[in-house]
Amino acid sequence: MKDMTKIKGKLAIVLKDKDGNIKDERNVNNLVVDTGLAYIASRMKDATANPMTHMAVGSGTTAPSANDTDLQSILGSREVLDSTDVTGASVAFSCGFEAGEGTGAITEAGLFNSVTGGTMLCRTTFAVINKGASDTLSIVWTVTISA
Repeated sequence: MKDMTKIKGKLAIVLKDKDGNIKDERNVNNLVVDTGLAYIASRMKDATANPMTHMAVGSGTTAPSANDTDLQSILGSREVLDSTDVTGASVAFSCGFEAGEGTGAITEAGLFNSVTGGTMLCRTTFAVINKGASDTLSIVWTVTISA
């Protein structure tokens, strides 16, 4: 018997202008980094590791690497997740970056268990999303475990 368990993530990103009109919308795959894999294993043992609570966006363009522990160049600060929902073998982390939060040329995102430091579960990079000061950005980051 051969078990081929996989952990993958996907982001649904929506950028809206101040009037709520969609300016950009895309789906992006991510990398579950080494610290994220170790985090998942530790949570199976017990609940001593804090749950994922924050998301951040940045302007780094270096491709994700398994040994990443933070974003390359954060824009603003890590934002508290709006919700976390479990459905079957998937967890959906939702976060909104309101007007004035995470403003700039966004090219990367990360999922964390602390407002600073802590553990990064996932990181991704993508083609630039230009978020103006009055724009809002929402990200639903779904991590799925499958065979």
